[in-house]
Amino acid sequence: MSQSMLAFDFGLRHIGTAVGNLQSGLATALGHIDAQDNGSRFAAIDALVSEWQPVQLVVGLPLALDGGEHSMTARARRFGRQLQARFALPVLFVDERLSSVEAERGLREAGRGGRKNKHLVHAESARIILQDYLDESSRR
Repeated sequence: MSQSMLAFDFGLRHIGTAVGNLQSGLATALGHIDAQDNGSRFAAIDALVSEWQPVQLVVGLPLALDGGEHSMTARARRFGRQLQARFALPVLFVDERLSSVEAERGLREAGRGGRKNKHLVHAESARIILQDYLDESSRR
């Protein structure tokens, strides 16, 4: 039985994607999806779900630094509801505050920062979101 999970760093233009495994507790960045039209966005997600056969999905929840919600929080929640309705999989929301900052820093330290590698930030953010969830789950 599959123990994989897919994670999404939701954005209006790009959605970062990552895969992780509940048994190994490790997450890996996959890439990003251009999020500009719903049809192609969900076709790409369909392909990921078919390939990885996840048991659950994780969506990064953008919150203000003080923990409050804002317009992107509502959009990410809506995206999560769409995923749940479409794939009949549990969708978990994980606080994603500062995941993009951490992703940019990590990529810069690995020599992959800067404008030419900006596309990597979305997938790395999704990886960080999922890794945070897996790390927290292993402590329970």
